[in-house]
Amino acid sequence: MNGKISQAMLLALSSVVVAVAVLALKGVAWWLTGSVALMADAMESIVNVAAAVAALAAVAYSSLPADANHPYGHAKAEYFSAVLEGALIIVAALLILHQAWGALASPHAPEQAKLGLGVSVLASGVNALWAMHLMRRGRALRSPALIADARHLWSDVVTSVGVVVGVGLVALTGILWLDPLLAALTAVNILFSGFRLLRESFGGLMDEAVPSQTLDRIRAIVANEAEGALEAHDLRSRHAGRYTFLEFHLVVPGAMTVRESHDICDRVEAALKAELRDAIITIHVEPEGKAKQKGVPVL
Repeated sequence: MNGKISQAMLLALSSVVVAVAVLALKGVAWWLTGSVALMADAMESIVNVAAAVAALAAVAYSSLPADANHPYGHAKAEYFSAVLEGALIIVAALLILHQAWGALASPHAPEQAKLGLGVSVLASGVNALWAMHLMRRGRALRSPALIADARHLWSDVVTSVGVVVGVGLVALTGILWLDPLLAALTAVNILFSGFRLLRESFGGLMDEAVPSQTLDRIRAIVANEAEGALEAHDLRSRHAGRYTFLEFHLVVPGAMTVRESHDICDRVEAALKAELRDAIITIHVEPEGKAKQKGVPVL
């Protein structure tokens, strides 16, 4: 197991521990107050635990080496975890909306509001610190599962802050219907978060190309490093977890030897891999008669 994979596994396992701890704290806050809004916040933490477990399983599976049935490796498993997390978020939001609708009919004042809100603030603080660390490390390791988990936690932090403020207002003003209303607004925020995560995860499963800025940088590197070649065309790219797959055709003079064209390919690959970590590159060499006059001209 290489260093990046072991780091991702440790982060995913730590996420499970943090999620369970935060769930316990939010459960205590709900138990102390009886607030529907804090109940909604705790229910989202149940999703956090399930999502963290799914992320751990996905990171573990994606670390498996390539085999006969999966010659490109198992990195896409992380996108399935992100899709599952998005679906769980949506289910949690719908359950919270159901509870909030019922509570609107018979709202009640939160009990032990100060103590319950203090516990909730502590849980939110833990979530915020872990979300920042997880996002930073997830981006460094290029792990879709860890990044998805971090984004969900950020959504949870924002939601929790709103809930704490709202429940505090209920305790101060005595306007009881604010509590279920805040629970409903929490659910709507969670719902949008789930749909956004699903859209991004499906993009990875559908082999979306790298961003246009990255593609421009790739073209510039090929143009600058492929000295001796004539043109590069049919450039294609896709992401699969932490890997970036690139392939293109490189047109060389017809009289160029195999060794010379191979040296150009090696030079281009080295430059691209210096720019894109974990890049897997395929270059198809063609004679000058195959030039399309619409690819990347080589400088």
